[in-house]
Amino acid sequence: MPDGEILIGMSSKPETLRLKLANRHGLVTGATGTGKTVTLQGLAEGFSRAGVPVFAADIKGDLSGLSQMGDGATPFVKRAQEIGVDYVADRFPTVFWDVFGEKGHPVRTTISEMGPLLIARLLDLNDTQEGVLNIAFRVADEQGLLLLDLKDLRAMLSFVSEHAKELSAEYGNVSTQSVGAIQRQLLVLENQNAANFFGEPALEISDLMRTALDGRGIVNILAADKLMENPRLYSTFLLWLMSELFEELPEVGDLDRPKMVFFFDEAHLLFNDAPRALVESVERVVRLIRSKGVGIYFVTQNPLDIPDSVLSQLGNRVQHALRAFTPRDQKAVRAAAETFRQNPAFNTEEAITNLRVGEALVSTLGDKGAPSMVERTLIAPPAGRVGPASDAERKTIIADSPVRGRYDKTIDRESAYELLAKRRLASEPQDAPPARSGGSVPSTWGEAEREPAPAPKRERAPARAPSRRASTAERVVTNMASSAARSIGTQIGRAIFRSILGSMTKR
Repeated sequence: MPDGEILIGMSSKPETLRLKLANRHGLVTGATGTGKTVTLQGLAEGFSRAGVPVFAADIKGDLSGLSQMGDGATPFVKRAQEIGVDYVADRFPTVFWDVFGEKGHPVRTTISEMGPLLIARLLDLNDTQEGVLNIAFRVADEQGLLLLDLKDLRAMLSFVSEHAKELSAEYGNVSTQSVGAIQRQLLVLENQNAANFFGEPALEISDLMRTALDGRGIVNILAADKLMENPRLYSTFLLWLMSELFEELPEVGDLDRPKMVFFFDEAHLLFNDAPRALVESVERVVRLIRSKGVGIYFVTQNPLDIPDSVLSQLGNRVQHALRAFTPRDQKAVRAAAETFRQNPAFNTEEAITNLRVGEALVSTLGDKGAPSMVERTLIAPPAGRVGPASDAERKTIIADSPVRGRYDKTIDRESAYELLAKRRLASEPQDAPPARSGGSVPSTWGEAEREPAPAPKRERAPARAPSRRASTAERVVTNMASSAARSIGTQIGRAIFRSILGSMTKR
Protein backbone atom coordinates (compact mmCIF):
# COMPACT_ATOMS: atom_id res chain seq x y z
CA MET A 1 0.00 0.00 0.00
CA PRO A 2 1.13 3.59 -0.61
CA ASP A 3 2.24 5.47 2.47
CA GLY A 4 -0.59 7.23 4.24
CA GLU A 5 -3.31 4.75 3.26
CA ILE A 6 -4.97 1.74 4.87
CA LEU A 7 -6.32 -1.07 2.70
CA ILE A 8 -10.01 -1.78 3.31
CA GLY A 9 -10.60 -4.18 0.44
CA MET A 10 -10.77 -4.55 -3.31
CA SER A 11 -13.45 -3.61 -5.82
CA SER A 12 -12.35 -2.85 -9.37
CA LYS A 13 -9.49 -1.06 -7.61
CA PRO A 14 -8.02 -1.03 -4.09
CA GLU A 15 -10.38 0.70 -1.65
CA THR A 16 -8.35 2.58 0.93
CA LEU A 17 -8.76 4.92 3.86
CA ARG A 18 -6.50 7.96 3.74
CA LEU A 19 -4.82 8.57 7.08
CA LYS A 20 -4.84 12.35 6.76
CA LEU A 21 -8.64 12.21 6.45
CA ALA A 22 -9.21 9.48 9.03
CA ASN A 23 -10.04 12.12 11.65
CA ARG A 24 -13.23 12.87 9.66
CA HIS A 25 -14.68 9.88 11.52
CA GLY A 26 -16.52 6.91 10.12
CA LEU A 27 -19.33 4.39 10.34
CA VAL A 28 -19.38 0.60 10.03
CA THR A 29 -22.89 -0.88 9.82
CA GLY A 30 -24.51 -4.16 8.93
CA ALA A 31 -26.71 -6.95 10.22
CA THR A 32 -25.43 -9.53 12.69
CA GLY A 33 -23.03 -12.01 11.10
CA THR A 34 -22.22 -9.98 7.99
CA GLY A 35 -18.58 -9.28 8.91
CA LYS A 36 -18.55 -5.99 10.86
CA THR A 37 -16.14 -7.32 13.49
CA VAL A 38 -13.67 -8.54 10.86
CA THR A 39 -13.81 -5.14 9.17
CA LEU A 40 -13.25 -3.43 12.51
CA GLN A 41 -10.24 -5.67 13.22
CA GLY A 42 -8.74 -5.00 9.79
CA LEU A 43 -9.05 -1.25 10.26
CA ALA A 44 -7.55 -1.43 13.76
CA GLU A 45 -4.59 -3.42 12.43
CA GLY A 46 -4.09 -0.90 9.63
CA PHE A 47 -4.01 2.04 12.04
CA SER A 48 -1.60 0.18 14.32
CA ARG A 49 0.79 -0.47 11.43
CA ALA A 50 0.69 3.24 10.63
CA GLY A 51 1.73 4.10 14.19
CA VAL A 52 -1.73 5.30 15.31
CA PRO A 53 -2.90 4.14 18.77
CA VAL A 54 -6.35 2.55 18.76
CA PHE A 55 -9.07 2.13 21.38
CA ALA A 56 -11.80 -0.43 20.71
CA ALA A 57 -14.66 -1.78 22.79
CA ASP A 58 -14.73 -5.58 22.48
CA ILE A 59 -18.34 -6.65 22.94
CA LYS A 60 -18.02 -10.39 22.19
CA GLY A 61 -14.34 -10.89 23.01
CA ASP A 62 -13.40 -11.53 19.37
CA LEU A 63 -11.12 -8.52 18.98
CA SER A 64 -8.71 -9.86 21.59
CA GLY A 65 -7.41 -12.26 18.95
CA LEU A 66 -5.45 -9.56 17.13
CA SER A 67 -2.94 -9.78 20.00
CA GLN A 68 -2.08 -13.29 18.73
CA MET A 69 -0.45 -14.48 15.52
CA GLY A 70 -2.90 -15.18 12.73
CA ASP A 71 -3.42 -18.86 12.00
CA GLY A 72 -3.65 -18.56 8.20
CA ALA A 73 -7.11 -20.11 7.97
CA THR A 74 -8.04 -21.23 4.47
CA PRO A 75 -10.87 -18.67 3.96
CA PHE A 76 -8.54 -15.78 4.74
CA VAL A 77 -5.75 -17.05 2.51
CA LYS A 78 -8.30 -17.54 -0.28
CA ARG A 79 -9.71 -14.02 0.21
CA ALA A 80 -6.19 -12.54 0.07
CA GLN A 81 -5.65 -14.32 -3.26
CA GLU A 82 -8.99 -13.03 -4.59
CA ILE A 83 -8.05 -9.41 -3.95
CA GLY A 84 -4.47 -9.86 -5.12
CA VAL A 85 -2.48 -9.45 -1.91
CA ASP A 86 -0.24 -11.78 0.05
CA TYR A 87 -1.57 -13.11 3.33
CA VAL A 88 1.05 -12.53 6.04
CA ALA A 89 0.16 -13.58 9.58
CA ASP A 90 0.98 -11.03 12.25
CA ARG A 91 0.23 -9.99 15.83
CA PHE A 92 -0.19 -6.49 17.21
CA PRO A 93 0.83 -4.75 20.46
CA THR A 94 -2.18 -4.83 22.76
CA VAL A 95 -3.21 -3.54 26.17
CA PHE A 96 -6.31 -5.00 27.78
CA TRP A 97 -8.66 -2.89 29.92
CA ASP A 98 -11.71 -3.82 31.97
CA VAL A 99 -14.02 -1.62 34.07
CA PHE A 100 -14.36 -4.53 36.51
CA GLY A 101 -10.63 -5.32 36.55
CA GLU A 102 -11.15 -8.99 35.64
CA LYS A 103 -9.93 -9.26 32.03
CA GLY A 104 -7.59 -6.30 31.94
CA HIS A 105 -6.25 -3.32 33.81
CA PRO A 106 -8.99 -1.51 35.76
CA VAL A 107 -10.52 1.56 34.16
CA ARG A 108 -11.55 4.18 36.70
CA THR A 109 -12.65 7.76 36.85
CA THR A 110 -13.76 9.96 39.72
CA ILE A 111 -17.24 11.22 40.46
CA SER A 112 -16.06 14.80 39.93
CA GLU A 113 -14.57 14.02 36.51
CA MET A 114 -17.75 12.26 35.42
CA GLY A 115 -19.85 15.30 36.38
CA PRO A 116 -23.51 15.64 37.36
CA LEU A 117 -24.91 15.37 33.81
CA LEU A 118 -23.40 11.96 33.08
CA ILE A 119 -24.04 10.73 36.63
CA ALA A 120 -27.70 11.70 36.23
CA ARG A 121 -27.87 9.70 32.99
CA LEU A 122 -26.16 6.75 34.60
CA LEU A 123 -28.65 6.78 37.49
CA ASP A 124 -31.64 7.47 35.21
CA LEU A 125 -32.71 10.51 37.27
CA ASN A 126 -35.59 12.82 36.43
CA ASP A 127 -35.17 16.58 36.09
CA THR A 128 -35.92 17.31 39.76
CA GLN A 129 -33.47 14.70 41.01
CA GLU A 130 -30.84 15.90 38.55
CA GLY A 131 -31.27 19.41 39.96
CA VAL A 132 -30.60 18.16 43.48
CA LEU A 133 -27.53 16.31 42.23
CA ASN A 134 -26.23 19.53 40.66
CA ILE A 135 -26.68 21.29 44.01
CA ALA A 136 -24.67 18.55 45.73
CA PHE A 137 -21.81 19.02 43.25
CA ARG A 138 -21.95 22.80 43.66
CA VAL A 139 -21.83 22.61 47.45
CA ALA A 140 -18.95 20.12 47.28
CA ASP A 141 -16.97 22.57 45.14
CA GLU A 142 -17.68 25.48 47.50
CA GLN A 143 -16.79 23.41 50.56
CA GLY A 144 -13.59 22.05 49.01
CA LEU A 145 -14.83 18.44 49.27
CA LEU A 146 -13.43 15.99 46.72
CA LEU A 147 -15.95 13.60 45.18
CA LEU A 148 -13.90 10.59 44.14
CA ASP A 149 -16.02 7.49 44.66
CA LEU A 150 -19.58 6.47 45.46
CA LYS A 151 -19.19 6.72 49.22
CA ASP A 152 -18.11 10.34 48.78
CA LEU A 153 -21.25 11.04 46.78
CA ARG A 154 -23.45 9.31 49.36
CA ALA A 155 -21.88 11.35 52.16
CA MET A 156 -22.38 14.55 50.19
CA LEU A 157 -26.04 13.74 49.54
CA SER A 158 -26.55 13.11 53.27
CA PHE A 159 -24.95 16.48 53.97
CA VAL A 160 -27.30 18.16 51.48
CA SER A 161 -30.32 16.42 52.99
CA GLU A 162 -29.44 17.58 56.52
CA HIS A 163 -29.00 21.17 55.36
CA ALA A 164 -31.90 21.17 52.91
CA LYS A 165 -33.50 24.27 54.46
CA GLU A 166 -30.39 26.45 54.17
CA LEU A 167 -29.59 25.18 50.67
CA SER A 168 -33.17 25.61 49.44
CA ALA A 169 -33.02 29.30 50.32
CA GLU A 170 -29.90 29.75 48.19
CA TYR A 171 -30.15 27.23 45.34
CA GLY A 172 -33.82 26.31 45.10
CA ASN A 173 -35.91 23.54 46.57
CA VAL A 174 -34.01 20.56 47.94
CA SER A 175 -36.40 17.77 48.87
CA THR A 176 -35.35 14.87 51.03
CA GLN A 177 -37.49 12.61 48.79
CA SER A 178 -35.28 13.42 45.80
CA VAL A 179 -32.15 12.78 47.84
CA GLY A 180 -33.59 9.44 48.91
CA ALA A 181 -34.37 8.51 45.31
CA ILE A 182 -30.78 9.26 44.28
CA GLN A 183 -29.43 7.21 47.17
CA ARG A 184 -31.56 4.25 46.10
CA GLN A 185 -30.26 4.47 42.54
CA LEU A 186 -26.72 4.53 43.87
CA LEU A 187 -27.46 1.32 45.73
CA VAL A 188 -28.68 -0.30 42.51
CA LEU A 189 -25.48 0.81 40.80
CA GLU A 190 -23.37 -0.72 43.56
CA ASN A 191 -25.29 -4.00 43.32
CA GLN A 192 -24.26 -4.15 39.65
CA ASN A 193 -20.57 -3.88 40.67
CA ALA A 194 -20.32 -0.51 38.96
CA ALA A 195 -18.67 1.00 42.04
CA ASN A 196 -15.35 -0.34 40.68
CA PHE A 197 -15.54 2.29 37.95
CA PHE A 198 -15.31 5.19 40.41
CA GLY A 199 -12.14 5.86 42.36
CA GLU A 200 -8.43 6.37 41.99
CA PRO A 201 -6.06 6.08 40.28
CA ALA A 202 -8.17 7.50 37.47
CA LEU A 203 -7.37 6.63 33.87
CA GLU A 204 -5.02 9.06 32.15
CA ILE A 205 -5.75 9.59 28.49
CA SER A 206 -2.03 9.64 27.70
CA ASP A 207 -1.83 5.95 28.65
CA LEU A 208 -4.18 5.17 25.77
CA MET A 209 -1.99 7.02 23.28
CA ARG A 210 1.13 4.85 23.39
CA THR A 211 3.20 3.32 20.64
CA ALA A 212 5.28 0.15 20.84
CA LEU A 213 9.07 0.01 20.51
CA ASP A 214 8.74 -0.92 16.83
CA GLY A 215 6.71 2.24 16.15
CA ARG A 216 3.34 0.55 15.77
CA GLY A 217 0.38 2.00 17.61
CA ILE A 218 -0.83 0.05 20.65
CA VAL A 219 -4.34 -1.35 20.33
CA ASN A 220 -6.26 -0.76 23.58
CA ILE A 221 -9.06 -3.29 23.94
CA LEU A 222 -11.83 -2.75 26.48
CA ALA A 223 -13.39 -6.03 27.64
CA ALA A 224 -17.06 -5.09 27.30
CA ASP A 225 -18.82 -8.46 27.39
CA LYS A 226 -19.74 -8.11 31.08
CA LEU A 227 -20.09 -4.35 30.79
CA MET A 228 -22.87 -4.88 28.26
CA GLU A 229 -25.01 -6.38 31.02
CA ASN A 230 -25.41 -2.76 32.14
CA PRO A 231 -25.86 -0.88 28.85
CA ARG A 232 -26.33 2.45 30.63
CA LEU A 233 -22.93 2.13 32.30
CA TYR A 234 -21.35 1.19 28.95
CA SER A 235 -22.83 4.17 27.11
CA THR A 236 -22.00 6.56 29.96
CA PHE A 237 -18.40 5.32 29.93
CA LEU A 238 -18.10 6.00 26.20
CA LEU A 239 -19.59 9.48 26.61
CA TRP A 240 -17.17 10.23 29.44
CA LEU A 241 -14.22 9.03 27.37
CA MET A 242 -15.12 11.25 24.43
CA SER A 243 -15.58 14.22 26.75
CA GLU A 244 -12.20 13.62 28.39
CA LEU A 245 -10.49 13.46 25.01
CA PHE A 246 -12.13 16.68 23.93
CA GLU A 247 -11.18 18.53 27.14
CA GLU A 248 -7.61 17.27 27.55
CA LEU A 249 -6.14 17.18 24.05
CA PRO A 250 -4.75 20.37 22.48
CA GLU A 251 -5.76 21.75 19.11
CA VAL A 252 -3.46 20.41 16.38
CA GLY A 253 -5.41 20.99 13.17
CA ASP A 254 -5.10 18.53 10.30
CA LEU A 255 -2.24 16.05 10.63
CA ASP A 256 -0.77 13.50 8.22
CA ARG A 257 -2.26 10.82 10.44
CA PRO A 258 -4.54 10.87 13.50
CA LYS A 259 -3.14 11.00 17.01
CA MET A 260 -5.64 8.32 18.00
CA VAL A 261 -8.67 6.45 16.66
CA PHE A 262 -11.65 5.13 18.63
CA PHE A 263 -14.02 2.33 17.62
CA PHE A 264 -17.31 2.28 19.55
CA ASP A 265 -19.15 -0.99 19.00
CA GLU A 266 -22.92 -1.18 19.67
CA ALA A 267 -22.95 2.59 19.22
CA HIS A 268 -26.74 2.79 19.33
CA LEU A 269 -26.49 2.44 23.12
CA LEU A 270 -25.01 5.94 23.24
CA PHE A 271 -28.27 7.42 22.02
CA ASN A 272 -30.96 5.13 23.42
CA ASP A 273 -33.25 7.21 25.67
CA ALA A 274 -30.57 9.90 25.80
CA PRO A 275 -31.80 13.41 26.68
CA ARG A 276 -31.36 16.07 24.04
CA ALA A 277 -28.54 17.70 26.01
CA LEU A 278 -26.44 14.54 25.79
CA VAL A 279 -27.08 14.04 22.08
CA GLU A 280 -25.98 17.64 21.51
CA SER A 281 -22.87 16.94 23.59
CA VAL A 282 -21.94 13.94 21.43
CA GLU A 283 -22.60 15.95 18.27
CA ARG A 284 -20.38 18.78 19.49
CA VAL A 285 -17.55 16.43 20.44
CA VAL A 286 -17.71 14.55 17.12
CA ARG A 287 -17.71 17.82 15.19
CA LEU A 288 -14.89 19.52 17.08
CA ILE A 289 -12.59 16.69 18.15
CA ARG A 290 -11.39 16.36 14.56
CA SER A 291 -9.15 19.39 15.08
CA LYS A 292 -7.53 17.59 18.01
CA GLY A 293 -6.36 14.77 15.76
CA VAL A 294 -8.83 12.11 16.92
CA GLY A 295 -10.99 9.91 14.72
CA ILE A 296 -14.18 8.28 16.05
CA TYR A 297 -15.72 5.29 14.28
CA PHE A 298 -19.17 4.08 15.26
CA VAL A 299 -20.06 0.41 14.75
CA THR A 300 -23.73 -0.55 14.82
CA GLN A 301 -26.29 -2.64 12.97
CA ASN A 302 -28.52 0.03 11.52
CA PRO A 303 -27.68 3.52 10.23
CA LEU A 304 -30.94 4.73 11.77
CA ASP A 305 -29.41 4.04 15.20
CA ILE A 306 -27.30 7.20 14.81
CA PRO A 307 -28.98 10.63 15.00
CA ASP A 308 -28.86 12.61 11.75
CA SER A 309 -26.87 15.39 13.42
CA VAL A 310 -24.10 12.90 14.22
CA LEU A 311 -24.47 10.80 11.06
CA SER A 312 -23.75 13.83 8.90
CA GLN A 313 -20.29 14.14 10.50
CA LEU A 314 -19.17 10.61 9.52
CA GLY A 315 -17.29 10.82 6.22
CA ASN A 316 -15.80 7.30 5.84
CA ARG A 317 -18.39 4.52 5.56
CA VAL A 318 -18.43 0.74 5.29
CA GLN A 319 -21.89 -0.74 4.82
CA HIS A 320 -22.33 -4.50 5.18
CA ALA A 321 -25.53 -6.31 4.28
CA LEU A 322 -28.89 -5.31 5.75
CA ARG A 323 -31.99 -7.47 5.76
CA ALA A 324 -35.25 -5.79 4.71
CA PHE A 325 -37.85 -7.99 6.40
CA THR A 326 -39.91 -5.28 8.10
CA PRO A 327 -41.00 -1.75 7.11
CA ARG A 328 -38.40 -0.31 9.48
CA ASP A 329 -35.70 -2.49 7.86
CA GLN A 330 -36.76 -1.28 4.41
CA LYS A 331 -36.57 2.31 5.63
CA ALA A 332 -33.07 1.64 6.98
CA VAL A 333 -31.96 0.21 3.63
CA ARG A 334 -33.26 3.26 1.78
CA ALA A 335 -31.63 5.62 4.30
CA ALA A 336 -28.30 3.81 4.00
CA ALA A 337 -28.43 3.87 0.20
CA GLU A 338 -29.23 7.58 0.10
CA THR A 339 -26.20 8.52 2.20
CA PHE A 340 -23.77 7.22 -0.46
CA ARG A 341 -22.58 8.96 -3.57
CA GLN A 342 -24.36 6.80 -6.14
CA ASN A 343 -22.54 4.54 -8.58
CA PRO A 344 -24.30 4.18 -11.97
CA ALA A 345 -22.90 0.65 -12.32
CA PHE A 346 -25.39 -0.81 -9.82
CA ASN A 347 -28.46 -0.05 -7.72
CA THR A 348 -27.18 0.78 -4.24
CA GLU A 349 -30.43 -0.07 -2.45
CA GLU A 350 -30.63 -3.51 -4.04
CA ALA A 351 -26.93 -4.17 -3.49
CA ILE A 352 -27.21 -3.60 0.27
CA THR A 353 -29.64 -6.51 0.62
CA ASN A 354 -27.63 -8.82 -1.65
CA LEU A 355 -24.12 -8.43 -0.17
CA ARG A 356 -22.33 -11.63 0.86
CA VAL A 357 -20.58 -12.15 4.19
CA GLY A 358 -17.27 -10.32 4.01
CA GLU A 359 -18.49 -8.00 1.29
CA ALA A 360 -19.48 -4.35 1.80
CA LEU A 361 -20.26 -1.07 0.13
CA VAL A 362 -17.38 1.32 0.76
CA SER A 363 -17.13 5.07 0.37
CA THR A 364 -14.25 7.11 1.81
CA LEU A 365 -13.14 10.72 1.57
CA GLY A 366 -10.90 11.63 -1.35
CA ASP A 367 -7.90 13.93 -1.45
CA LYS A 368 -10.04 17.07 -1.44
CA GLY A 369 -12.38 15.81 1.25
CA ALA A 370 -15.23 14.81 -1.09
CA PRO A 371 -16.76 11.31 -0.67
CA SER A 372 -15.78 8.78 -3.28
CA MET A 373 -18.33 6.96 -5.40
CA VAL A 374 -19.65 3.92 -3.55
CA GLU A 375 -18.05 0.64 -4.58
CA ARG A 376 -18.99 -2.98 -3.96
CA THR A 377 -15.91 -4.26 -2.14
CA LEU A 378 -14.41 -7.54 -0.93
CA ILE A 379 -13.04 -6.84 2.56
CA ALA A 380 -9.36 -7.64 3.12
CA PRO A 381 -8.61 -10.38 5.69
CA PRO A 382 -7.02 -9.44 9.03
CA ALA A 383 -3.46 -10.56 9.75
CA GLY A 384 -4.05 -11.34 13.43
CA ARG A 385 -6.11 -14.20 14.79
CA VAL A 386 -9.84 -13.91 14.13
CA GLY A 387 -11.42 -15.04 17.38
CA PRO A 388 -10.81 -14.54 21.09
CA ALA A 389 -7.50 -14.94 22.91
CA SER A 390 -7.47 -17.58 25.63
CA ASP A 391 -7.39 -16.64 29.32
CA ALA A 392 -3.75 -17.77 29.56
CA GLU A 393 -2.76 -15.66 26.54
CA ARG A 394 -4.60 -12.68 27.94
CA LYS A 395 -2.84 -13.01 31.33
CA THR A 396 0.55 -13.16 29.61
CA ILE A 397 -0.14 -9.92 27.75
CA ILE A 398 -1.39 -8.20 30.91
CA ALA A 399 1.77 -9.25 32.75
CA ASP A 400 3.93 -7.68 30.01
CA SER A 401 1.81 -4.54 29.69
CA PRO A 402 3.51 -1.10 29.64
CA VAL A 403 1.00 0.10 32.28
CA ARG A 404 1.38 -2.93 34.55
CA GLY A 405 1.00 -1.98 38.21
CA ARG A 406 -0.15 1.55 37.47
CA TYR A 407 -3.89 1.01 37.87
CA ASP A 408 -4.13 -2.42 39.43
CA LYS A 409 -4.23 -1.25 43.07
CA THR A 410 -6.96 1.06 44.35
CA ILE A 411 -5.99 4.26 46.20
CA ASP A 412 -8.42 5.70 48.74
CA ARG A 413 -7.20 9.12 49.77
CA GLU A 414 -8.92 11.64 52.02
CA SER A 415 -11.99 13.05 50.31
CA ALA A 416 -15.58 14.10 51.07
CA TYR A 417 -16.46 10.98 53.04
CA GLU A 418 -13.48 11.20 55.36
CA LEU A 419 -13.66 15.00 55.82
CA LEU A 420 -17.36 14.96 56.64
CA ALA A 421 -16.79 12.09 59.06
CA LYS A 422 -14.10 14.11 60.85
CA ARG A 423 -16.37 17.11 61.12
CA ARG A 424 -19.13 14.98 62.53
CA LEU A 425 -16.86 13.49 65.18
CA ALA A 426 -15.50 16.92 66.09
CA SER A 427 -18.99 18.33 66.55
CA GLU A 428 -20.18 15.55 68.87
CA PRO A 429 -19.76 15.74 72.66
CA GLN A 430 -16.66 13.94 73.85
CA ASP A 431 -18.62 11.60 76.09
CA ALA A 432 -20.94 10.56 73.28
CA PRO A 433 -20.48 7.11 71.71
CA PRO A 434 -18.51 7.14 68.43
CA ALA A 435 -20.45 7.17 65.15
CA ARG A 436 -20.72 3.92 63.26
CA SER A 437 -18.77 3.76 60.00
CA GLY A 438 -20.33 2.88 56.66
CA GLY A 439 -23.58 4.78 57.10
CA SER A 440 -24.58 8.27 56.17
CA VAL A 441 -22.29 11.04 57.29
CA PRO A 442 -24.19 13.98 58.78
CA SER A 443 -22.14 17.09 59.27
CA THR A 444 -22.20 20.67 60.43
CA TRP A 445 -22.34 23.58 58.05
CA GLY A 446 -19.00 25.28 57.49
CA GLU A 447 -15.71 25.14 55.67
CA ALA A 448 -14.30 21.71 54.86
CA GLU A 449 -10.83 22.45 56.18
CA ARG A 450 -12.00 24.29 59.30
CA GLU A 451 -12.98 21.85 62.00
CA PRO A 452 -15.08 23.33 64.84
CA ALA A 453 -13.63 23.20 68.33
CA PRO A 454 -14.92 20.30 70.38
CA ALA A 455 -17.91 21.16 72.52
CA PRO A 456 -17.13 21.80 76.21
CA LYS A 457 -17.67 18.87 78.44
CA ARG A 458 -20.91 19.16 80.36
CA GLU A 459 -20.80 18.92 84.16
CA ARG A 460 -22.81 16.11 85.59
CA ALA A 461 -25.66 16.98 88.01
CA PRO A 462 -25.21 15.68 91.58
CA ALA A 463 -26.64 12.27 92.08
CA ARG A 464 -30.07 12.20 93.77
CA ALA A 465 -30.74 10.14 96.88
CA PRO A 466 -32.73 7.01 96.25
CA SER A 467 -36.48 7.61 96.63
CA ARG A 468 -38.45 5.87 99.41
CA ARG A 469 -41.78 4.20 98.65
CA ALA A 470 -44.60 6.23 100.31
CA SER A 471 -46.84 4.55 102.86
CA THR A 472 -50.63 4.14 102.42
CA ALA A 473 -51.46 6.95 104.91
CA GLU A 474 -49.07 9.33 103.21
CA ARG A 475 -50.67 8.59 99.86
CA VAL A 476 -54.21 9.24 101.26
CA VAL A 477 -53.17 12.61 102.75
CA THR A 478 -51.42 13.60 99.52
CA ASN A 479 -54.46 12.69 97.43
CA MET A 480 -56.78 14.69 99.73
CA ALA A 481 -54.52 17.75 99.49
CA SER A 482 -54.35 17.50 95.74
CA SER A 483 -58.14 17.16 95.50
CA ALA A 484 -58.69 20.22 97.69
CA ALA A 485 -56.24 22.25 95.66
CA ARG A 486 -57.96 21.29 92.43
CA SER A 487 -61.39 22.20 93.93
CA ILE A 488 -60.20 25.63 95.06
CA GLY A 489 -58.54 26.26 91.69
CA THR A 490 -61.73 25.33 89.85
CA GLN A 491 -63.88 27.68 91.95
CA ILE A 492 -61.47 30.58 91.47
CA GLY A 493 -61.40 29.94 87.68
CA ARG A 494 -65.19 29.94 87.50
CA ALA A 495 -65.42 33.22 89.39
CA ILE A 496 -62.95 34.91 87.08
CA PHE A 497 -64.74 33.57 84.00
CA ARG A 498 -68.16 34.80 85.23
CA SER A 499 -66.72 38.22 86.00
CA ILE A 500 -65.35 38.55 82.46
CA LEU A 501 -68.63 37.44 80.86
CA GLY A 502 -70.60 39.82 83.04
CA SER A 503 -68.51 42.81 82.06
CA MET A 504 -68.85 41.89 78.34
CA THR A 505 -72.66 41.60 78.71
CA LYS A 506 -73.06 45.05 80.27
CA ARG A 507 -71.27 46.79 77.37
